[in-house]
Formats: sequence, C-alpha cells, structure tokens
Amino acid sequence: MSESATAPASPAGSLRKVVTASALGTTVEYYDFTLYATTAALVFDKVFFPNASPLIGTLAAFATYFVGYAARPLGGVIFGHFGDRLGRKNVLIVTMLMMGLGTFAVGLLPSYSSIGIAAPLLLVLIRLVQGLGMGGEYGGGLLMALEYSPRERQGFFTSLVHIGTPAGVLIPVSLVTVLDAVLPSSAYAGWAWRLPFLASILLVGVGVYMRLHVTESPEFVRMRAQREVQSLPVRDVFTQRPGTVVLSVLAKIAESGLFNIYYVVAITYVTTELNLDKRPVLIAVLIACAVECCTLPYFGALSDRIGRRKVYIAGALFQVVLAVPFFLLMQTGSFWGYVVGMTLGLGLGHGAMYGAQGALFANLYPVNVRYTGLSVTQQIGATLGGGLSPLIGAALLTAGHGHWGWLAVYCVAVALVSSLAASRLRNGERQPDPSAPQEQAVSSRPSERTSAP
Repeated sequence: MSESATAPASPAGSLRKVVTASALGTTVEYYDFTLYATTAALVFDKVFFPNASPLIGTLAAFATYFVGYAARPLGGVIFGHFGDRLGRKNVLIVTMLMMGLGTFAVGLLPSYSSIGIAAPLLLVLIRLVQGLGMGGEYGGGLLMALEYSPRERQGFFTSLVHIGTPAGVLIPVSLVTVLDAVLPSSAYAGWAWRLPFLASILLVGVGVYMRLHVTESPEFVRMRAQREVQSLPVRDVFTQRPGTVVLSVLAKIAESGLFNIYYVVAITYVTTELNLDKRPVLIAVLIACAVECCTLPYFGALSDRIGRRKVYIAGALFQVVLAVPFFLLMQTGSFWGYVVGMTLGLGLGHGAMYGAQGALFANLYPVNVRYTGLSVTQQIGATLGGGLSPLIGAALLTAGHGHWGWLAVYCVAVALVSSLAASRLRNGERQPDPSAPQEQAVSSRPSERTSAP
C-alpha cells in the first residue's frame, strides 16, 4: 500500500480539535514574532539600544528580530527529523513551549540601562531559542491538520490553521493599541510594553493543554506501522528533491516578506519617516487582519476547486500591481488610506497566497519526509523573506532618504520571483490518487528503511 494513500476519515470532532490546536500553535508563533516586531518598531531602540540614533536603533532592533528567523531553518531540520521519525504530536508540544516561554522571558528582561550590554545579548539568545522552536512549529501544526483532513478539502482545512497568523497579529497589536490609548507614552515605553509579553503565558497554557489531548496523525501512524520511517529525512529532502526545495523557498519569499513589509516596515515608515501618530496605522492593521481571518478560508476553499498554484500565483501578481498604490496610501497619513492599503495587502494579496500555501507546499513531499521537507523549505523561505524584509526595508528607506521608491521596487521584484517559482512547482496541487502508480518514496537501500525507535 502506498504511503500517499489517504487515511480513513477522521471523526469530525477529532478534525476540529486538531485544526483548533494547530491554529492556536500558529497564533502563539505569530503572537511572539508580531509582538516583537511591533515593540521593536516602537520602543526597543530606546530600551536595548539607547545610544544609537533612532533609525540605527531601529535597524539594530530589527537585526535581533532577524536572529530569530535565522535560527528557523536549523529548527526545521532538528524538529523535522524527530517529527518524521517519532511523530508530530510530541514535537509540537516542545516547540510551543520554546516559543511561548521565550516570549514570556522577553517581558522579564532587564533594559540596557539596568544591566548594560548583557541586555541585548540576552535578547539575542532568547530570539535564537524561539527561532529554533518556530522552525519546527509550523510544519508539524499544519501537517496534523492536513493529514487528518479529507484529501479534497486540504486547502480549506490548512487555511484554517493559517488563521492563526492574522490572529497572532490581531491580539498583540490590539493589546499594544489599548495600552497606547490608556497609558501615557512614557509609561508604555518605560514598562507597559512588557505586559503583552507576559500575557503570552495564557495562550501557551491553553495550547499545550489542547495538544496533550489530540492523537497522532493517522498518516504518520500508518507509515510507521509499515516501517517506512526514514533514518535521515533531511538527506532525502536535499539529495532527492533539490529542485522542489529551491522552488518552494523562492515561492515562499514574497508571501512572508511582503507580509512584514505591510505590517512591520509600514509602521516604521509612518511613525519614523513621516513622524505621524502610530495609533491610526495600528488600528488599520487590526482591521486588515480581521478581514484576512475571513478571506483565508475562502482562498483555501477556492484552491481546492480551481487549483492551489493558480490561487497562489494570482495573490503574488496582485501584490505586484499593489506595490506603488500601497505606499501612496501610506503616504497620505489618512486613517482610511491606511485601512484600504493594509486590507488590500493583507486581506487579499497575502490572504490568497497564504490560503493556498499549506496544501500546495505540504503535498510536494511524501509522508515519511514531509515534516522535514515542509519545515526546512518554509523556514528558509521565511528567513529570506520575512526575516530579511524589515532589514531590507529599513535600509532602502535610509538609502532613499525616507522615500519609499526603492522599497516598492523590492516588493515588485520578490512578488515576481515568487510567482515564477510557484508556476514551476509540480505535484503540489493535491494528494495523488491512491489507485494510481506512486513514486517510490522510500529508498530500497537497507540503511534508508528502518523502524522507528
């Protein structure tokens, strides 16, 4: 029996529980990275890099933000290995604890004025730990939903997991906006920024509890019973599927990178370069994220009907057209300009790509290396896209003396690259028909075919 055959249908209650637990994990993941990015744009230059100029301090804060991204591919290799050999569930509990406790620790971290250079060094260490955990979190959470769901609805159910991304933006930005509204600016910069970091422990507690009460992926259980566990999944991914790795990484860059351009860099541009109040643009982000929570399932379901690549490429090309109008809307300084720009960017452009992405990318790999393949390519793509885009965006704004022209060129370029790469992806539209001849996914060499410990 082929390993790509679908597992027996799971009870609806089990599927709902798995999707909810996976979405909550994605929420914790993006709660951390969004909260860090927001706080980096607003106060971290003063808290951890007080001796630098405002723009250089922001660049330094975004550099520590990138450290978390840089650790993600290594986390994908490590946790992908154990996820493919030992199972998805237990790995996901570990990764959630690493991310969530790291976020909590940032809220307790002393400032530069208290402990000097040790403060930014400890911040970098925490970001490394979080990045490792995040590298393993996404792949496992998405695969639990994918491998529980019916083959013909994988786009829809994996898009529900992705709702955790805008939700992970919505919650911390809401908290920051409320704190900014009810407290003096000196209070937020002085101590209140820590409160959303400390509050993350509530999400972590709920998430760990839910994951303890879900069962292992049925496809993994069947694959393990057939003794098709790979001894070294990462070797198979890079030696047998190098083209898939490269194309999926390139296809990922625009989805991850432009998300952070719309959110992280746009806030920096409005507050630092235009010197305007941060509250209207933060509220615009909230509205756009709420819209994306609704559009993601639509695009996921649409990808099941017309094809995942078509939806993904359409989202990328939409963002090519949007690049210049988006920054013109930001430049107006108008609240409704912010809302329209953010909603088009996040709710439509990013929503189309992200809604189709889970099922498209996961089905590029067979079950016994799927966790590793999805995690590694996703995290390399996220590092090159989302991790670098705040640094590139801040640098391009500096090079342009505060004008966004070169930044728009960057947005167009990455969107075109990702759309071209996605057009070359194959075998990611749907799971193969179990009755059709299948690719031999496991090497016939004895050293490759092993039982799990």
